[in-house]
Amino acid sequence: MPEIVLATLNAGYIHASFGLRCLRANLGDLRPRSALEEFTTNQRLPEIAETVLALQPRIIGLGVYVWNVTSSTGLVALLKRIRPELVVVLGGPEVSYECDRQEIVRLADHVITGEGDLVLPEICRQILAGGPVPPKIIPAPPPDLARVTLPYDEYTTKDIAHRLVYVEASRGCPFECEFCLSSLDVPVRTYPLEPFLAAMDALHERGVRHFKFVDRTFNLNVATSRRILEFFLARLTPGLFLHFEMIPDRLPADLRELIIRFPPGALQFEVGVQTFDPAVAAAIHRRQDVAQLENNFRFLREQTGVHVHADLIAGLPGESLEGFAAGFDRLVALRPQEIQVGLLKRLRGTPIVRHDEEWGMVYSPIPPYEIVQNRLIDFATMQRLDRFARYWDLVGNSGRFVETAALFWTGGASPFAEFLRFSDWLYTRENRRSGIALPHLLEQVFIFLTQERGLPPIAVAECLCRDARRSGQTELPAAVKQQLPAAMTRFSKSAPAAANSTTRRQNRHRGVG
Repeated sequence: MPEIVLATLNAGYIHASFGLRCLRANLGDLRPRSALEEFTTNQRLPEIAETVLALQPRIIGLGVYVWNVTSSTGLVALLKRIRPELVVVLGGPEVSYECDRQEIVRLADHVITGEGDLVLPEICRQILAGGPVPPKIIPAPPPDLARVTLPYDEYTTKDIAHRLVYVEASRGCPFECEFCLSSLDVPVRTYPLEPFLAAMDALHERGVRHFKFVDRTFNLNVATSRRILEFFLARLTPGLFLHFEMIPDRLPADLRELIIRFPPGALQFEVGVQTFDPAVAAAIHRRQDVAQLENNFRFLREQTGVHVHADLIAGLPGESLEGFAAGFDRLVALRPQEIQVGLLKRLRGTPIVRHDEEWGMVYSPIPPYEIVQNRLIDFATMQRLDRFARYWDLVGNSGRFVETAALFWTGGASPFAEFLRFSDWLYTRENRRSGIALPHLLEQVFIFLTQERGLPPIAVAECLCRDARRSGQTELPAAVKQQLPAAMTRFSKSAPAAANSTTRRQNRHRGVG
């Protein structure tokens, strides 16, 4: 039986905890005395506790994040009631700051704040040897990554077949954006490149084709970025998919030359725009060259096959509804395949709190601590923006309405204003943000565009039909079918193009099923 169990509650089965694998890889001589157990936030806590306790560990190390802290708190309370002597060691970003305010910290025995790769083994040795009791709060300074054992052997054959494989070439971020925990994690540190590339080669040999890089600034060090891109170019195989988080205004010519060489569908760039307002950006210490950002977007969309996922934040201090709307419209004009709209979150430890008094920032006390109102955007309007984000994900981002989406703002209308109108209209009819079946959503889009926007029913139906075909759908609502010749509505029943679940949305944007 393992004496140490490393566990966490993931948001879904497909997500494999990178943090746990880093911790287990660095246990050294304690690794054979450990086990890694992953659960999901939708599992019943008694079942999770039963699995953990059946292993009879002396120590459980629990990874705590904003998405699982509520469930994790309940789990710790349950474990401690059943087995009070079980030593609970917490780690993760959610418990690394404001420890004195958290119930889960009160319940646990120890909390490692920061990166615990090299600290956790020492704590476990002390506990297992019956030595002096470690303190409740244990700071872990950023380790020298040259001393950190790479975690990639911890991915099992089952992980590779069914889950996302996360990798990192660096840790930290050079920027100081006040809403982001990475602003506290400086300087940027990189793993020794040759051992890292050797590990990537081993993963590729084992069949990994989807590499999700968690680096916050992949293109910060251009020389390193070049080496990594060249490495994967030399290993282009069917289904290869690389996800990178990119600095939006840093894409020099030597990186562009490599990016162009990747086939469509091989690269996804997550680009944090967040705001176009220079005054708002300055207030939150976000530095970016907007003109160069726009130039890079045009390059990516016009000359490459990169899938561009752009992030925009609503509710930033000093940004009005009108200011956010202008930024959204500006981003739509740059044509990223996806625009992820998110409400500002007050993550523990982030300096965004310094704006609370000036801008009347009010956040939910419930994770993920999203803003509910501020001096410029009241509660009701913030709720409208939250629904806007959800419906935009269903329509604008899903890849099922690539051609139809543009009909919302034909005639020079504001994309934000018209989609907000649709969002308000849809919520009035449905009174729900989720659980809308695709055929019903198709019908509602058709009704809105024809009856509310006054567009010709045949033109809308033809767009919806073409989108349905390109995204692999096999059925249209009756209201749409009535506008089209019968031959046009007879869809092939052949299976859509094969795709890993992590790239189906991207493939729909490309029209390959």
